Amino acid sequence: MKYSANSVWENKDSYDIVIVGAGHAGCEAALASARLGFRTMLFTISIDSIAMMPCNPNIGGSSKGHLVREVDALGGEMGKVIDRTFIQSKMLNESKGPAVHSLRAQADKANYSRTMRKVLQAQENLDIRQMEVTDILSENGKVTGVQTYSGAIYRCKAIVLCTGTYLHARCIYGEVSTNTGPNGLQSANYLTESLKNLGIKMYRFKTGTPARIDGSTIDYSKMEEQKGDEFVVPFSFTTNPDDVQIDQVSCWLTYTNEKTHEIIRNNLDRSPLFSGMIEGTGPRYCPSIEDKVVKFSDKNRHQVFIEPEGIDTNEMYVGGMSSSLPEDVQYAMYRSVSGLENAKIVRNAYAIEYDCIDARQLKSTLEFKNIEGLFSGGQFNGSSGYEEAAAQGLIAGINAVRKLQGKEGIVIDRSQGYIGVLIDDLVTKESHEPYRMMTSRAEYRLLLRQDNADLRLSKIGYEVGLISEERYQRLLLKEEKIKKEIERVNKTNIGTSDEIQSLLKSLNSTPLISGIKLAELIRRPELNYDCLAPIDKDREELAYDIREQVNINIKYEGYIKRQQRQVEQFKKLENKIIPENIDYDDVSSLRIEAKQKLKEIRPLSIGQASRISGVSPADISMLLIYIQ
Repeated sequence: MKYSANSVWENKDSYDIVIVGAGHAGCEAALASARLGFRTMLFTISIDSIAMMPCNPNIGGSSKGHLVREVDALGGEMGKVIDRTFIQSKMLNESKGPAVHSLRAQADKANYSRTMRKVLQAQENLDIRQMEVTDILSENGKVTGVQTYSGAIYRCKAIVLCTGTYLHARCIYGEVSTNTGPNGLQSANYLTESLKNLGIKMYRFKTGTPARIDGSTIDYSKMEEQKGDEFVVPFSFTTNPDDVQIDQVSCWLTYTNEKTHEIIRNNLDRSPLFSGMIEGTGPRYCPSIEDKVVKFSDKNRHQVFIEPEGIDTNEMYVGGMSSSLPEDVQYAMYRSVSGLENAKIVRNAYAIEYDCIDARQLKSTLEFKNIEGLFSGGQFNGSSGYEEAAAQGLIAGINAVRKLQGKEGIVIDRSQGYIGVLIDDLVTKESHEPYRMMTSRAEYRLLLRQDNADLRLSKIGYEVGLISEERYQRLLLKEEKIKKEIERVNKTNIGTSDEIQSLLKSLNSTPLISGIKLAELIRRPELNYDCLAPIDKDREELAYDIREQVNINIKYEGYIKRQQRQVEQFKKLENKIIPENIDYDDVSSLRIEAKQKLKEIRPLSIGQASRISGVSPADISMLLIYIQ
């Protein structure tokens, strides 16, 4: 669909960078750009939808919590805002190792959106405009501005596309199909054509959301109560932990049953997912309930989480039961679930289709390879999730600025952060479904823990200019304290006194036969740094986050060192840069498929080339010989 304004005119306000879309990616991109001193315009379909959560009302979760803390470590905003607006918080996977511990906070979604909007509105160098962008303007392969639905032209030097799920969006349940964006908001119907005219390859993806139920019609006595943590760990490294110890709301757990599954199976012919009415590809790791029933037919029940959408609403999110079934079937299936027998639907479940890009058209900086100054972030890049969006938006915003500064773009590699894994996967590997971050995708996850994100990435945030001098000095002091305490613990001798033996007995740990280093005791599976405090007479009073680092670094020292050696090998290949002007047709013995893939993606390094599907180890050997 092509839009031609009746009257085209040029807006005289001067902007350096334009951000298209004000979801989680657009907010981070706009704040990064403005905070770094560049005049920024943020366009949104609706100002009321800034930082909206159209699906699950939470931030974080397995691996996603890592991303939020990394965004915060780089100077982003998501962690700060969720710390101010959460209503329940939990550290997931605590029964497992620290590599997979991950924060998840239930949000008051309306308050989250309001709070982020206030941050944006108070930001110097940032203007917000409710208007649809219809065209990307360019000359000689370089962006020059955007045109809006009203015909206004805004000139700029760089653009960041953060359109989320709005492009040609279509919401569907049963036979009902409406050309709207999420939550019934206006879709963006004209920009796709402009992007295609620029030679950008587009995909059609799908995601979905469950119904919202009136909380007063739910029987919670039939469900398992899910409470938050007694001690809340904040997302942001700048948040005082004392400020987040609040009274929390409960979530609830129930299950589908055979009756639920029978209702779904009997109505599959009415599901647009199976009838062919839905064309887009959905997320493999967040399937609809009808998908689960078909693909996991051996399971007689599935978890259903009932989660509050906020303090000032009675709407409850039915996690685990996304659907695009007709409204009458939705009523039948939800009411078959224990505790929901009398449930009243406030908002129907629906699937949403939208246009997005093949992210292999992007450099690792998230700039389009063939369009200078055009950057892209968020679900528009073929990913899913608020956290993945925020991470990409932040990096795209930073690199748009660095482009204008004449500086090299920031690229976080796979050994530095989950953000690096996310972006590298998107720009290197072909994806035919919305990409979701998972801990299993990170090869060096013991090093990339959520607890040490500031130690890994805040130096980069400081170099970029998003981390203040004061915060950076606090980080250096924290590093020094951790180092000194680890050294002290490794040198501290523990004897066999009655006090020590008594403590070990109380902790179900084997008594000592002879003296031992304190570090060796900490390494015992049943012990840790904190529980040994009574017998550690020289211990200083240290903050929780420092004690946590000391404990993990001592307890997992051997594993950490082994992974560090693996990173050294990884870096060798990452540091072998492939010349930008290389002609792959000149590389003898490269297979045809490898040449095609290498020409298409044009990897930065041998390491990135080795991760491209269709490029074999033999191809890499030939490439290395050619470069050398």
